[in-house]
Amino acid sequence: MQQLVRELNEASETYYNGQSELMTDYEWDARFDELKRLETETGTTLPDSPTQKVSEDTISGQKEEHEFAALSLAKTKQTSELIKWAEDRPIWISWKLDGLTLVVTYDGGRLQKVVTRGNGHIGTNITHLSKAINGIPQQIGYQGHIVIRGEAVISYEDFERFLMESGEDYANPRNLASGSLTLKDAEEVRQRHIQWIPFTLVYTELDINSWGDRMAWLDEQGFKTVERLFLEHPDDSAVESGIAAFTQKVTSKQNPYPVDGLVICYDDTAYAQTGSVTGHHATRAGLAFKWQDEAADTVLQEIEWSCAASTISPVAIFQPVELEGTTVKRASLCNISECERLGIGGPGTQLSVIKANKIIPKVIAVTQSVGAFEVPHECPVCHAEAKIRQSESGTKTLHCMNAACPAKQLKKFARFVSKEGMNIDGISEQTLSKFINLGWVSEYADIYELRQHILDLSRMEGFGEKSASNIMRSIEKSRNVEAHRLLYALNIPLCGLDVCKRLLSAYSLSDLVGEATKQGADLFSQPAEPQDVFAHVNGIGPEKSAQFVCWFRDGGNLARYRRLLEKLQVTSPELAPTGNRCEGLTFVITGDVHHYKNRNELKAYIESQGGKVASAVSGSTSYLINNDVTSTSGKNKKAKELNIPIISEDEFLTAYGLIDN
Repeated sequence: MQQLVRELNEASETYYNGQSELMTDYEWDARFDELKRLETETGTTLPDSPTQKVSEDTISGQKEEHEFAALSLAKTKQTSELIKWAEDRPIWISWKLDGLTLVVTYDGGRLQKVVTRGNGHIGTNITHLSKAINGIPQQIGYQGHIVIRGEAVISYEDFERFLMESGEDYANPRNLASGSLTLKDAEEVRQRHIQWIPFTLVYTELDINSWGDRMAWLDEQGFKTVERLFLEHPDDSAVESGIAAFTQKVTSKQNPYPVDGLVICYDDTAYAQTGSVTGHHATRAGLAFKWQDEAADTVLQEIEWSCAASTISPVAIFQPVELEGTTVKRASLCNISECERLGIGGPGTQLSVIKANKIIPKVIAVTQSVGAFEVPHECPVCHAEAKIRQSESGTKTLHCMNAACPAKQLKKFARFVSKEGMNIDGISEQTLSKFINLGWVSEYADIYELRQHILDLSRMEGFGEKSASNIMRSIEKSRNVEAHRLLYALNIPLCGLDVCKRLLSAYSLSDLVGEATKQGADLFSQPAEPQDVFAHVNGIGPEKSAQFVCWFRDGGNLARYRRLLEKLQVTSPELAPTGNRCEGLTFVITGDVHHYKNRNELKAYIESQGGKVASAVSGSTSYLINNDVTSTSGKNKKAKELNIPIISEDEFLTAYGLIDN
């Protein structure tokens, strides 16, 4: 019992605080149930037993006592227990979202505070991050006092995108969500795309007793509440049908957010409050239903080491088994520490596997180990040296030491062909891995040369002439691409779609690359520091500017970009001029501006009036705009040499501007 308490508490601490997972949900539930059985059998409950407390996040910051205690729910995996609990009263079924619970309070129509669940009684105030979390409006129509509980979650899609863009290592979306809320910088949190989804209205001064009506009222206030299903008569047929509907959405991946079960609650909220509190569970407040994972025994055939992104990960290849209606023959083993924890051996080792939450194949136990677990000393793709690294939390992972290893770029290639990027249908990450291992693809431009391998591709297992032709057709279609999609596809660090669009709203693609790579137009000008070049663009700032500029100033990146550009037709939406005040004129802008927010706003105005803005003074320049007309800067000297008029911003506005500027 002491061992179970220690293992469960350690696993909970890492799980609720954005660290690596020490055990699967399946294993945690099994240990928890075993501890409860032993406590009942012995009549003894040890100090600090997880059966007697709410799992706690330990996010640092100002502590805040909850107005209403946030207790945990009793759980079951049996529909018969759920039906018995329902007592034939009307109930609701909703998702048990797998994120971090936040309690949000409003008074007088304004957001008052956002507090983490903490231990259920005291949480951490993170109101300063509220604007960075989607789904938490700063104002609502209702003027009274309300308290709402909801889950802060990150979608699978945003999770994968973050890993590709940041290079950071998180076990799953839940770890990323909880880890993100420990950050101090709201802008950094905003980049994680956290969504808060209300799952219950804890308190309102309005007389609304129906749980369903309370959730509908929250929807009317502008919240995006949890998906739910009403069962007026929760008999065997209705409950099983309702659970099956949610289960189908999980297995078919229709639900974008991670879940670890379902929540069942009474529609009658007054009745729900009449239950007793046992082991920190309010007996009628709700019931958590967790899927009964179907386990199967099998035999390990080999461990395949797959190099992708920054690590070489072990994958168990085993004798095929049927799970959840599908054939499963491989499952990720995550890292070396996980293999050691499970006691993985060599071929012949007997395993027990599941599909966690109906989706992810997972090795949950080794029933008999055979031989020794061997870690390779070289990368399976490029054969360079491989070394084991240990993180601060003690997790051991294997890494290829060759920075140029093609397999390390797999996630980047996946983003390149993604819908948001070049939108090349038919090329999955698995297919890309085959192309890389065959030596067909080592840089982005190679994808547009795959036609020379079409015969070999059509003969590959799982393909055929039709599949190969479809891929080629999709590649050809992607040659015509919008500029922001191309920039996104390049995998420039910190440059998601929003950043790419912001940059392209201020510069054309050619100007962007030109400004990033410019090394000085003449003897008098110096290249700007990377963090300064685009920092003035709204929403960019020094860090994103530096990443963008440094990427293009890398000779290898620039060469690969130019080779790719030769194979594409890039389009950019052009804004038609709305006036003709600057028609036929070419301006160069230098120095600070005072009437406009920044030089790009002035540039946008000139272009909207039919003019052009160049980056360097030349014989075709009509005017140099510089508020320091007497400056001895390089651009001023060049303008004087060429007899180009130098005018201040005020002079420009007098001649070509609008009154309200």
